[in-house]
Order: sequence, then C-alpha cells, then structure tokens
Amino acid sequence: MVHRVSGSPAPDPDPTSAPVVIVGAGLAGLTVALHLASHRRVIVLAKRQFEEAATAWAQGGIVGVLGEDDSVDSHVRDTLDAGAGLVDEHTARFVATNSAQAIEWLVAQGVPFSGDPQGPLGLHLTREGGHAVRRIAHAADATGKAIHDALLRIARAHPAIDLRERWMAVDLITSRLLRRDESPRCYGVYGLEIASGRVEAIAASAVVLATGGVGKVYRYTSNPETSTGDGIAMAWRAGCRVGNMEFIQFHPTCLYHPQDRSFLITEALRGEGARLLLPDSALPAVGADGLRFMPRHDDRAELAPRDIVARAIDFEMKRHGLDHVWLDASHLDAGFLRSHFPTIHARCLALGIDITRQPIPVVPAAHYTCGGVVTDLDGRTDLPGLYAAGETTYTGLHGANRLASNSLLECVVLGRTCAEHVLAQPRPDRPALPPWDESQVENADEQVVISHNWDELRLLMWNYVGIVRTTKRLERALHRIKLLRSEIDDYYANFRINRDLLELRNLVECAELIVRSALSRQESRGLHYSRDYPQTLPVSFPTVLVRTPRNGRRPKVTALSG
Repeated sequence: MVHRVSGSPAPDPDPTSAPVVIVGAGLAGLTVALHLASHRRVIVLAKRQFEEAATAWAQGGIVGVLGEDDSVDSHVRDTLDAGAGLVDEHTARFVATNSAQAIEWLVAQGVPFSGDPQGPLGLHLTREGGHAVRRIAHAADATGKAIHDALLRIARAHPAIDLRERWMAVDLITSRLLRRDESPRCYGVYGLEIASGRVEAIAASAVVLATGGVGKVYRYTSNPETSTGDGIAMAWRAGCRVGNMEFIQFHPTCLYHPQDRSFLITEALRGEGARLLLPDSALPAVGADGLRFMPRHDDRAELAPRDIVARAIDFEMKRHGLDHVWLDASHLDAGFLRSHFPTIHARCLALGIDITRQPIPVVPAAHYTCGGVVTDLDGRTDLPGLYAAGETTYTGLHGANRLASNSLLECVVLGRTCAEHVLAQPRPDRPALPPWDESQVENADEQVVISHNWDELRLLMWNYVGIVRTTKRLERALHRIKLLRSEIDDYYANFRINRDLLELRNLVECAELIVRSALSRQESRGLHYSRDYPQTLPVSFPTVLVRTPRNGRRPKVTALSG
C-alpha cells in the first residue's frame, strides 16, 4: 500500500523530547524525514541551499523491477555482476524486492516520471550499462531533480519538519563527550549556522547522517560542492567503522569543457545507442580497428559496467595522449534526443555543441562513493542513536562497483527502513549538552592556508589515488595526507571554524581512509585497479577500517566476512 506523507502529523506522545536530527537534505535525508514526520518532530540541516543536494544532479533514473520481462532475481544478478564479488546478496535482494514499492511511493509523492501508456505503472523504462533489461524509471534526463523537487516541496509544507538551510554539522555529541558513565551513545550534533558563525548544541533523540559521498576529494568530479564526506568523517571520529572506501566510482562520461567541467553526461545516452569514439587524430594508430574502441575492451561495449568503461577511456587517453574522447549520439533521431535528453541537449548547445549533429567531448570523473559508514538494513551504525542512509553508507549493496541507478533506489528503500527503526525505539533521556567552547580560539588570520591545502589535497588524490593506482603512489599520497591533516588539525584547534575549514577537515579525514583502504587491498577488483596487483583473488572480503584504542586516530584494517 502506498501512503502519501503529507498534512498534519499525528500527535507526538512526548512533545518535550528531542527531535530527530537529519544531516543532509538529499533523497536519503528527505525520505527519512517524510516517513518520520507523521510521528516525530524532525530537524533537517543543509549546509548550502536545499536545491544543491547531489540528488538534484542525478540524471539517469531509479531502478524498479516492474516489467513483465524483469524479475528480482535478474536485478540481483546484475547487481552482483557489477559489484565484482563483494555485494552482499541479502542486501541486494532486499533492495530489489522493495524497488517496485519505492517507485510507487515516489509516484504517490507527485514525482513526474516520463510516461509510456504501454509501460508498467504507465512509466517509460530505459536501460543503462550492466542491466539485462529496461528497468530504469526516469524523468527525461533530470530524474534526480524531479524527485528532489517533489519531496522538498512536501517537506517544506510539513509542520513537523524544521528545514534549516545553510547549517552545517560540526561533530556528533556522544556520551564520551558528556563523560557519562554508560555505554556509548549519540545525543545530538553541534551545528554551525554559517551566516552568523554561531555554533549550537542540538539535542536529538536520534541523528541520521545523509550527507552524500566524498567526490570533492578529487580534482575532477561530477559531484556538487556539498560532497565533502562530512557524515563519513563525523561517524569515523565518533568511533564507527567504515567500509570499502577504496571503491570510488569514476563515471566514464563527464563533459570535457573549460566552462563546464562538472556536468555529467548520463549513462542512459549510451543505453539508447550512443558510441564512444577516439578523435580522428588516433586513426593512424588504430588503423582498420576504427575509432570505436569499447568493443576491443569488453563484449558489452558501451553497456559494460562503469569501472570497465572508465578504465577503457583512461587507457585510450593515455595510450594516444588525448585530453578526452568522443561520445557520439549524432546517428540517433534528432527529435528523440531533444525530447529524451533535453537537459543535456540544452546544456551542450549553450556551449556550442549540438549533440544531434556533433559528438560530445568526455572524460571520466569521480562520481560515487561505494563505501562509507558501516550500517545494517535499518541504517544503524556502531553507535546507538546514530543512523546513516544513502551514499554516506556501506550497506553491501554496491560491492566493488555500483550498478547504475541503484543509488537513488537505495536512498528510498533504506531511508524508509531507517525511519521505521527510529520510530520503533524508546526515546533516550535528554541530558544537558555542553555549549560549544570558543574561549581558546581567535579569528583566522589567513584563509589562503585553507584554499591552498584544499587544492593540494584534491590534486594529489587525482594524481596518486585515481582510476589506476600503484603502491608507490598510494604511499606518497598517505605521507602527504598526514602532513596536511597535521596542518589542518592545528588550524582547527586555534581558529574559529567556518564551512571551508570544516569541509577541508572532513575531506582530509576521508582521503586517509580511501588511501589506507586501497593499500590494504592487494588485488585488482571492481573500481580498485592496482598495477602492482593486477590479478583478482579467487576469494575476497570487504575492507573495514576500525579505530584502534591506542590513540583513537590511527586505523587498523580488518576483514569483514559474511
């Protein structure tokens, strides 16, 4: 049964208790908020404008097992294949089984999916790389924005949801900070009101981290400015495990243009027949093989999983000394391209590229964080009272490589189960929270230190921890990251905080987690490719980092099985 979450909430049996605080206002955060709001008061923190969430940037679509030619088993098989042996099959099956309900819920919220009178639920389904059949529900080529706009509109009208724009979580408030003689627990967050610089201790009956991924740790990314790994870093500092951080998905096709380097060219374009080509300058080298190169790398050609396509593009660019390759859809019907991909058509046309007549210059770019905070299917982390949902998490769904359009689905399915678990728990007592202490700090003297460290971190991650890795590069990256974090920690300890400093602090935390995870994986698998270990081991496990008790900072690598 589909329930529209709107209107007046049910009476709260304990209106004096602390609200649920959700950090992040993308699809995961809004899904949790809307499922909670009929029973609890909710605060949602967004560190920039609400429209800047990564969800709004998603183009392709969301998986739904809806068609007569489809099945849960088929979706699970495709997810397992893409995940290169590291997908948790129980998680994959749970998400696939609930995919139809997720689509129905979004339709009930008013999401304007592209229609087809002959399609299931009246929806047009498209196909993307790694999928055996058409199972992607979409809203033209701006699915994420359509979904996000619909849910945000409902959240803004809901009397139980307090939406706070330009508020950033600084850190979690735990029993360790409160010096309470009890088992560890999360009691709230310190929140920075960015405009005023004021930090407030926000009490919470539960905290949900839904801050997205860590794409901004790389120089080139398809992600918005918000993707700085805030939730992952905060959970790690609070003692939670993180998993599979070495698996950063590089989207194969990001627009290569000096005026628009963060614009994604959706995989659905290849799903409809667009081809990847080398520029004409490579013709003497490839000869009779022709300029279309993907069939030489994989039998599935342009519809191979993203890691394979991204590595193939990277290989061809390095082999021929290219700045980019071409994505050509000019052989497809012009009217079809304009109607099904209006955003891409308009964006490229504004830059002088008519996709109905010309190929699009593209390069790979950091796109999705397949690892994150370890949670179960209810969003529970290792710290009671703390939950996480969406790209911030490692649930086992994505394994070593995310199957296209599984990300939005995970947000909706596990966002609902997270809310249900929060509602089922007794509410904790509400202790007095210590105010934020700025008595020993002063205003920053030179902001250039932050911008310089930010640029250096992103460049070294791009050069040393990118699509293809070596042990020597990773070790060099780790050495420099340690020096950077020492500088950043010193700056954090002595000056008043702002958003740039907090984001840099979180990015360097996540960068170290990525590099340490990559160093621990002595094989090539999925999104992690090492020249020193090109083979894939017959048996492998997820990588989980755990904080050691010695100093509370240096991680120890352990294997999580099962």
